[in-house]
Amino acid sequence: MCRNIKTLFNFDPPATKDEIDASALQFVRKLSGFNKPSQANAAAFDRAVKEVSDAARRLLASLHTQAPTRDRTIEAEKARERSRARFAQAG
Repeated sequence: MCRNIKTLFNFDPPATKDEIDASALQFVRKLSGFNKPSQANAAAFDRAVKEVSDAARRLLASLHTQAPTRDRTIEAEKARERSRARFAQAG
């Protein structure tokens, strides 16, 4: 899966439009294999990013949980620790 796509649900404050758009862009890049599409594919690429972003916003707005909201700084530290552990094993 795309390591650059981050979980956006159940955070306080909620995910911003920019965070959702960035995740949609990463997802479409992964699916298409294009970091930046050619001129011939730009319209389809941009449309896909918008559609994925819209779908993600609808999804996040419709999800419910009883779990306590997550703290961004704590989750970021957990991710850094996982990364340190993963790369420590590789070396």
